[in-house]
Amino acid sequence: MVETSSSTPVLNRGNVAVVIPALNESLRIREVVQDALTYCDHVIVVDDGSDDGTSDCIADLPITLLRHSQRMGKGASLRDGFHEARRQGARGVLTMDGDGQHSAADFPRLLAAADRHPGCVIIGARLRKRAAQPMYRRIGNDFGDWGIGWACGFRIVDSQSGQRFYPHAVYTLEGVPGEDFVYEAQLLISAARRAGVGIVAVPIETRYAAAHAPDTFRKSHFRLVRDLWKITSHVVTQVWGHGNILQEYRRTRAQPPRIDDPDGEFAEARHVAPQQ
Repeated sequence: MVETSSSTPVLNRGNVAVVIPALNESLRIREVVQDALTYCDHVIVVDDGSDDGTSDCIADLPITLLRHSQRMGKGASLRDGFHEARRQGARGVLTMDGDGQHSAADFPRLLAAADRHPGCVIIGARLRKRAAQPMYRRIGNDFGDWGIGWACGFRIVDSQSGQRFYPHAVYTLEGVPGEDFVYEAQLLISAARRAGVGIVAVPIETRYAAAHAPDTFRKSHFRLVRDLWKITSHVVTQVWGHGNILQEYRRTRAQPPRIDDPDGEFAEARHVAPQQ
């Protein structure tokens, strides 16, 4: 059982759970899970109907392993992982993808930021070495930040990042709509609109495959045109539903993104969202 004693003043490896959705991640999943266990005692992997032996790669590790008999999508995997984290009594949930593009070494920084911004969602924003990110992905991310920020009511940095910290009030929200990558977008919107919490970015490194790099990653499950269209359609509906569209837009653009950057490394990053 995850420790939830009121005597514990800060978030730590014993009272936070890591949720890793995994679909055909045999290439890197063991390395990812072992990395997560280095920083957190409670790791939950949700195998979304993999057919490449993903579960077999980690079956001997001290984790909670959930399996879908068939592919249900990332949204369903996150929901099931959140339900298990709640059952275990986690005060918060860290998420990361199973392909190795996130580093668990960033967990302490995300948790430290969560302690400095109690109750907020913390996004591991891929600001460091951002030039390594493929241009088409960067454009897609900037567009997503603009639209999802509009739906939230304030600007956001790297709304597409899967490395996040969700406080208890957010990861336990019921009835959050959307499937696949739409669910992650809606979690941010629901956090802002329903839970009334802020969203704070913590700079992390971008990790993408490159011709000269020794690391290898499987091809992303995110399909820019297909998934961005799904997210955009969903977000437009959310924006429209809030009403006062132009007023909300002006209010959103007037609020710079919140970046936890004590050293001032990314002072200019407060303006990374495209000006419209």
